[in-house]
Amino acid sequence: MEMEDDPSPAAAKVWRPGIDEVAEDEELAYDPTAYDCLHRFQLDWPCLSFDILRDDLGGPRSSFPHTVYLVAGTQAASARQNYVAFLKLASLGQGRHGKKAAAEDSDDDDSDDDDSEDEGEEGGEDGDRDMADGEGGERAAPAGKPSVRGRAGEPPATFHFRMVSQPCGVNRVRSMPQQPAVVAVWGDNAQVRLVDGSKLLSELAAETEPTAATAKGKGGINKAKPQEVKPLATHSHSAEGYALDWSKAKPGRLASGDCRAKIHVWEPAEGGRWVVGGAHTGHEGSVEDIQWSPTEETVFASGGTDGSIRIWDTRERGRPMLTAAGAHASDVNVISWNRGVTYMLASGADDGSIRIWDLRTFGGGAGTAGAEGTAGPAHVAQFLYHRSHVTSVEWCPYEGSMLASGGADNQLAVWDLALERDPEEEAALAAEGNAAAPEDLPAQLLFLHAGQHDLKELHWHDQIPGMIVSTAGDGFNLFKASNM
Repeated sequence: MEMEDDPSPAAAKVWRPGIDEVAEDEELAYDPTAYDCLHRFQLDWPCLSFDILRDDLGGPRSSFPHTVYLVAGTQAASARQNYVAFLKLASLGQGRHGKKAAAEDSDDDDSDDDDSEDEGEEGGEDGDRDMADGEGGERAAPAGKPSVRGRAGEPPATFHFRMVSQPCGVNRVRSMPQQPAVVAVWGDNAQVRLVDGSKLLSELAAETEPTAATAKGKGGINKAKPQEVKPLATHSHSAEGYALDWSKAKPGRLASGDCRAKIHVWEPAEGGRWVVGGAHTGHEGSVEDIQWSPTEETVFASGGTDGSIRIWDTRERGRPMLTAAGAHASDVNVISWNRGVTYMLASGADDGSIRIWDLRTFGGGAGTAGAEGTAGPAHVAQFLYHRSHVTSVEWCPYEGSMLASGGADNQLAVWDLALERDPEEEAALAAEGNAAAPEDLPAQLLFLHAGQHDLKELHWHDQIPGMIVSTAGDGFNLFKASNM
């Protein structure tokens, strides 16, 4: 008598947000081995912008647990409730992520089924550490709330903060590379302020217990209440803006661009002052982003709502050196200058497209950018994956072929230009239980992170290879993918 084989389970597939539907007989399965770590946290108000602060802990570093310093600016319900927050996230472990953690989790589940149910409810849908704000939906000062669930022997993650009062919502915040405690803050009141958080960062570095929302500091100062810190410098534009960047080649040099197409360059002066120069003009719409050259002190790039990318020299204020008119068919929202391959620039636009540019084609010759209105250079690569406008793009600081992008489609994608599709390799990996990649998935798409809503900005950590931090309307994610 012949026995029929048991029907084999359906092969796992990659689910693409916004593209694939979930049938009634299907369910989404989260794979914790996709991440080496994944943490969530939030302030009491959404943050459109943040920056990662370079620290004194060394790098590149890879051993868990990690400590990360950030600065972020809020968009509160009323102007007077806003602040700039200096944050320290300490004891960031792997939780239930990574292959080893997954194996330990499987062993624990055999004996801790009851505990797992309780811990899963406490720690969020993925069982990772979740640092959230006050309970009950009330607007409270930021506070850490690590989940119970974590890898055996790991200390709980801790959340530390100091707040500086801000008279308006924060459109963008950037830390000076050479002096991380000095941050530039672009407010929605058309004003750029420079704030020195050195004292606050020193307090955070020395703090071992999580910051308590009601704790009293020296002199009876409530740590949870935003402090008044006099700005190092202030400059008012004729309109609010978003474009803001510090030079990596010249300490203290800053550029800010506004919604009325004007760009101002800030120069450090004696006595801890800054001198703000006259306007660089050339864009025909709002200047959305600015990026300084990683190597040239006087050169920066800008992108704007006129669809152009322009290259400027601070010694020539009247007009840009080069213009790629029509770089995108829609608004250029964000740009990023590659620090490893300094002739490469990436841009993201309102139509969801990401384009890669070779700046060597911007200078002279047929089909390149020159005078206003002439044909611009051709992009060397294009990704059309995002299904809504691109809100952030950034090259990887230690791998010149990799970049990450975020969009209003609530997806964060990591790209590697060096990748090509290899069917044989994919077939070999499938034997390990990996989900089969759709044929139309771009070969250069290395990793896809979802789960945040209204994604605004992302940054790679300079000192922890593979770690990315992102902010959205519903808070922050900090993660490291297992394949990076």
